[in-house]
Amino acid sequence: MNYSRMKGVYEAHLGEIQKHAFISNELGMFYGIHNIISLILHQHKPPFVFNDFRMGLIAKGRARARFNLVEKDLRPGTLFFVGPGAILQPISFSDELEVYGIALFDDFPMPQLPSAFNGQMRDFQVKADDDDIVTARLIFDTLWHLVHQPDYHRQTVSSLVAALMHLYDGAYHRQTDMLHASQSREQTIFDSFIQLVNQHCAEQHQIGYYAERLCLTQRYLSTVIHRTSGVTAKEWIDRALIARIKVELMYTDKTILQISEELSFPNPSFFSKYFKRINGITPGEYRLV
Repeated sequence: MNYSRMKGVYEAHLGEIQKHAFISNELGMFYGIHNIISLILHQHKPPFVFNDFRMGLIAKGRARARFNLVEKDLRPGTLFFVGPGAILQPISFSDELEVYGIALFDDFPMPQLPSAFNGQMRDFQVKADDDDIVTARLIFDTLWHLVHQPDYHRQTVSSLVAALMHLYDGAYHRQTDMLHASQSREQTIFDSFIQLVNQHCAEQHQIGYYAERLCLTQRYLSTVIHRTSGVTAKEWIDRALIARIKVELMYTDKTILQISEELSFPNPSFFSKYFKRINGITPGEYRLV
């Protein structure tokens, strides 16, 4: 879901959403809009892969979606971040959903990034306190005002985005510190495993690689992952890989050979059989659906 696709949705539904959405070659904004997700889903089929930075606030309503394989329930007061390389699979949204958010495209003058945005995390969601929610909303309000000014000053906007990033960074680290103090060792292993799978599934399809990275035996890692999530470690790897394959099939013109090579399959035949075993149809058939 890059700039050109977002622009296509915006232009196709301009009369419907122009009071609640904005897009330029540098950034896009959602300002309290509730139906933009359904409009996107009408034109584009998930999963979606992101090549830029997205930050948002759930002000009202609820949303459920898979962020990089893991299902999350977003409620009012949730700050969320989706970064480059992230894969999003929407599940459901309440009718009263109200979202404020920004998307930063390639031409945006990026500020120096705080640690939560340095590429290690492809997404996070934080249940913010009241002060952070008020501050985030004030920044979104100011950004919305500035992008509509005829004398738009991009450095001011960049500085406000930097302030928003630092707000999110602080909330993220406070939440992470609390979770580390309370969660079990097995949950910590699971979270680390999922993060590695999202980063390396394109080139590493076997459990052994992840066990070695986590300094665990394959048997112990497999036991922990299944006990923690109810899903096998191999199935988590397959889910990540299939999501990436679907994105390549839907949103690129790459051949089956190119995709199979880029995702480290031994040959196109093995790639097609693997995809069909999990999805019930071949990659070529999926592309036509």
